Amino acid sequence: MFIHQLAQVTGVSAKSIRYYESIGLIPEPERAENNYRRYSSDDIERLRFIASARSLGFNLTDIGEFLAARDEGRPCKRVLDTFDQRIADLDRHIADLLDLRDTLKRIRKAGEALPPDKKCDDQCICSLTTITQKEKN
Repeated sequence: MFIHQLAQVTGVSAKSIRYYESIGLIPEPERAENNYRRYSSDDIERLRFIASARSLGFNLTDIGEFLAARDEGRPCKRVLDTFDQRIADLDRHIADLLDLRDTLKRIRKAGEALPPDKKCDDQCICSLTTITQKEKN
Protein backbone atom coordinates (compact mmCIF):
# COMPACT_ATOMS: atom_id res chain seq x y z
CA MET A 1 0.00 0.00 0.00
CA PHE A 2 1.17 3.53 -0.72
CA ILE A 3 1.57 6.34 1.82
CA HIS A 4 -1.79 8.01 1.10
CA GLN A 5 -3.53 4.68 1.68
CA LEU A 6 -1.59 4.10 4.90
CA ALA A 7 -2.54 7.59 6.06
CA GLN A 8 -6.18 6.92 5.33
CA VAL A 9 -6.22 3.55 7.10
CA THR A 10 -4.38 4.75 10.23
CA GLY A 11 -5.55 8.35 10.51
CA VAL A 12 -1.91 9.47 10.62
CA SER A 13 -1.02 12.14 8.07
CA ALA A 14 1.44 11.38 5.29
CA LYS A 15 3.67 14.16 6.64
CA SER A 16 3.76 12.50 10.08
CA ILE A 17 4.43 9.10 8.52
CA ARG A 18 7.43 10.51 6.68
CA TYR A 19 8.60 12.20 9.88
CA TYR A 20 8.26 9.00 11.93
CA GLU A 21 10.25 7.25 9.24
CA SER A 22 12.96 9.93 9.34
CA ILE A 23 13.43 9.56 13.12
CA GLY A 24 13.33 5.78 13.02
CA LEU A 25 9.97 5.08 14.66
CA ILE A 26 8.93 3.16 11.57
CA PRO A 27 11.40 1.36 9.34
CA GLU A 28 12.22 2.72 5.94
CA PRO A 29 9.73 1.06 3.59
CA GLU A 30 10.42 -0.82 0.42
CA ARG A 31 10.15 1.22 -2.75
CA ALA A 32 8.02 0.46 -5.80
CA GLU A 33 9.51 0.68 -9.28
CA ASN A 34 8.40 4.32 -9.44
CA ASN A 35 10.27 4.92 -6.12
CA TYR A 36 7.01 5.38 -4.16
CA ARG A 37 7.04 4.05 -0.61
CA ARG A 38 5.25 0.72 -0.18
CA TYR A 39 3.96 -0.15 3.26
CA SER A 40 2.87 -3.45 4.81
CA SER A 41 0.33 -4.54 7.42
CA ASP A 42 3.17 -4.40 10.00
CA ASP A 43 3.46 -0.68 9.27
CA ILE A 44 -0.28 -0.25 9.87
CA GLU A 45 -0.02 -1.90 13.27
CA ARG A 46 3.09 0.10 14.20
CA LEU A 47 1.50 3.41 13.22
CA ARG A 48 -1.65 2.57 15.16
CA PHE A 49 0.53 1.85 18.19
CA ILE A 50 2.30 5.21 17.77
CA ALA A 51 -1.01 7.07 17.38
CA SER A 52 -2.44 5.33 20.44
CA ALA A 53 0.63 6.13 22.57
CA ARG A 54 0.50 9.76 21.39
CA SER A 55 -3.17 9.96 22.39
CA LEU A 56 -2.12 8.86 25.90
CA GLY A 57 0.28 11.80 26.04
CA PHE A 58 3.57 10.00 25.56
CA ASN A 59 6.32 11.83 23.70
CA LEU A 60 8.12 10.42 20.69
CA THR A 61 11.23 9.56 22.72
CA ASP A 62 9.17 7.38 25.07
CA ILE A 63 7.35 5.82 22.14
CA GLY A 64 10.68 5.02 20.49
CA GLU A 65 11.78 3.27 23.68
CA PHE A 66 8.51 1.33 23.85
CA LEU A 67 8.94 0.19 20.27
CA ALA A 68 12.59 -0.76 20.83
CA ALA A 69 11.65 -2.79 23.91
CA ARG A 70 8.96 -4.56 21.93
CA ASP A 71 11.19 -5.12 18.90
CA GLU A 72 14.02 -6.50 21.04
CA GLY A 73 11.73 -8.55 23.28
CA ARG A 74 12.92 -6.74 26.41
CA PRO A 75 10.91 -6.87 29.66
CA CYS A 76 8.06 -4.40 30.10
CA LYS A 77 9.58 -2.81 33.25
CA ARG A 78 10.82 0.31 31.40
CA VAL A 79 7.41 0.80 29.83
CA LEU A 80 5.69 0.40 33.19
CA ASP A 81 8.12 2.90 34.77
CA THR A 82 7.25 5.38 32.02
CA PHE A 83 3.55 4.85 32.71
CA ASP A 84 4.20 5.54 36.40
CA GLN A 85 6.01 8.76 35.50
CA ARG A 86 3.18 9.82 33.18
CA ILE A 87 0.63 9.17 35.94
CA ALA A 88 2.70 11.25 38.40
CA ASP A 89 2.93 14.06 35.83
CA LEU A 90 -0.85 13.96 35.38
CA ASP A 91 -1.40 14.04 39.14
CA ARG A 92 0.81 17.16 39.40
CA HIS A 93 -1.02 18.77 36.49
CA ILE A 94 -4.40 18.01 38.05
CA ALA A 95 -3.23 19.53 41.35
CA ASP A 96 -2.04 22.65 39.51
CA LEU A 97 -5.39 22.93 37.71
CA LEU A 98 -7.29 22.58 41.00
CA ASP A 99 -5.13 25.34 42.51
CA LEU A 100 -5.84 27.53 39.48
CA ARG A 101 -9.57 26.88 39.82
CA ASP A 102 -9.44 27.85 43.50
CA THR A 103 -7.57 31.06 42.64
CA LEU A 104 -10.11 31.98 39.97
CA LYS A 105 -12.98 31.32 42.37
CA ARG A 106 -11.30 33.55 44.98
CA ILE A 107 -10.86 36.36 42.43
CA ARG A 108 -14.45 35.91 41.24
CA LYS A 109 -15.73 36.14 44.82
CA ALA A 110 -13.68 39.30 45.41
CA GLY A 111 -15.11 40.73 42.19
CA GLU A 112 -18.66 40.13 43.42
CA ALA A 113 -18.00 42.61 46.24
CA LEU A 114 -17.42 45.42 43.73
CA PRO A 115 -20.40 47.63 42.83
CA PRO A 116 -22.08 46.38 39.62
CA ASP A 117 -21.57 49.74 37.89
CA LYS A 118 -17.90 49.97 38.89
CA LYS A 119 -15.69 51.37 36.14
CA CYS A 120 -12.45 49.57 35.44
CA ASP A 121 -9.63 51.10 37.49
CA ASP A 122 -7.06 49.90 40.03
CA GLN A 123 -9.91 48.49 42.16
CA CYS A 124 -11.60 46.44 39.44
CA ILE A 125 -11.35 42.73 38.75
CA CYS A 126 -8.52 43.31 36.25
CA SER A 127 -6.36 44.59 39.10
CA LEU A 128 -7.36 41.68 41.30
CA THR A 129 -5.73 39.25 38.87
CA THR A 130 -2.49 41.26 38.96
CA ILE A 131 -2.52 41.39 42.75
CA THR A 132 -3.12 37.64 42.91
CA GLN A 133 -0.10 36.97 40.69
CA LYS A 134 2.06 39.17 42.95
CA GLU A 135 0.82 37.24 46.00
CA LYS A 136 1.91 33.94 44.41
CA ASN A 137 5.48 35.22 43.82
